[in-house]
Amino acid sequence: MSPHAIDARGPRFGASLTSVVLAAVLVTGSAWLLAVQALVFAVGAAAGVQKSPYGLLYRVAVRPQLGPPAETEDPAPPRFAQAVGLAFAVVGLAGHAAGLAWLGLAATACALAAAFLNAAFGYCLGCEMYLLLRRTTG
Repeated sequence: MSPHAIDARGPRFGASLTSVVLAAVLVTGSAWLLAVQALVFAVGAAAGVQKSPYGLLYRVAVRPQLGPPAETEDPAPPRFAQAVGLAFAVVGLAGHAAGLAWLGLAATACALAAAFLNAAFGYCLGCEMYLLLRRTTG
């Protein structure tokens, strides 16, 4: 295992929590809750998913209950995915701030769809975007 590799289950756990939070944003229309999720995305994008609040929760509360990871992954794609999530959250917050509830809800719904795909099926859209960009830019 590379010293920089992360437990592949951690980002999926984070995506599960993100899905719950973003679903709550859609149900309540809470810009404050979206702002909290944006902060979580920002920490994950800046410091890495393993240092994000959800990553820390996984490491402290969930990981000790599980066996060793069957697979690890490069932290760069999930970190990029956090930046993509942050972009959608910022657009959502801008929509709420501008009084464009439809924009806030649409951006939140897009982020929720991506988080749900990762949580339910292990398919990370942001990670796939990262890999595609890496292939096309060399």
